[in-house]
Amino acid sequence: MADQPSLQFGLSVTPDAHDVAGMTALATAADTTGLDLVAVQDHPYQAGFLDTMTVMAHLGAITDRVRLVTDVADLALRPTPMLAKAAASLDVLTGGRFELGIGSGGFPDAVAGMGGRPARGAEAVTLTHEALVLLRHALDAAGPVQLRSGHHDIAGYEPGPKTPHPVPLWVGAQKPRMLGLIGALADGWVSPLNIYVPPEEVPAKQALIDQAAVAAGRPPTDVRRLYNVLGLIGDGRGRGLFGPVEVWAQTLATWSVELDFDTFIFWPVAAHLDQARRFAEEVVPRVREIVREAPRSAP
Repeated sequence: MADQPSLQFGLSVTPDAHDVAGMTALATAADTTGLDLVAVQDHPYQAGFLDTMTVMAHLGAITDRVRLVTDVADLALRPTPMLAKAAASLDVLTGGRFELGIGSGGFPDAVAGMGGRPARGAEAVTLTHEALVLLRHALDAAGPVQLRSGHHDIAGYEPGPKTPHPVPLWVGAQKPRMLGLIGALADGWVSPLNIYVPPEEVPAKQALIDQAAVAAGRPPTDVRRLYNVLGLIGDGRGRGLFGPVEVWAQTLATWSVELDFDTFIFWPVAAHLDQARRFAEEVVPRVREIVREAPRSAP
């Protein structure tokens, strides 16, 4: 059996223009408590949201070690060459701490309202396929980038700057053709929130990624698997995962061992800074302990 990817844990930070101090405090907490990732959603049509790529530059400047990932950047509103330029620039500015999550645009009407071209169905798959190929080529900075198609009209340019490390390309999706694309080409799958893709739906989706990876000549373990987890550590009820530390730890460990997730991004619904610290200092070590001791299936 191939080595399984190491566990990663991160925190979702909302790009809220009305709470820059809170956003900054959360990113700093993630950095200092040992979390692996800070994730930022990308919904520029929300009037109260800051631009995600600008937020990434800000968070990169105030942190030292935590990695930053878009969860996920909207391809329908961000031209692929400029997205590659932004990703390369952020990787340079952060010393190799940037990771790029992309999606075809989950809210087509909002995309159209900002002047973007919504992509649905087969168009979304084609757009994402082309973007993955272009982004990898551009981020590798190994020669001219050129593509003329229904979604891209790139006459040709020299990409750069060269990045300090290969920028991972994650894709947020949940439908079969997109999952197949992830298995064939992407570095990782970003699953929507646990309230939108509940655990019982995950195995079938993971299987589609695995099958596509094998068909493309890749070991399935080359594709990382990220679960966005909404909820609250402690007393309370609501949509998502609610319960004390041990419930969280046992649940995330089960989702890692049985559902093959290796990366978890926590989306706290309240008391965000306190929740972030509890997640990093209490939940994460316990999850690692449970997973380390869990029996693994034979090769």
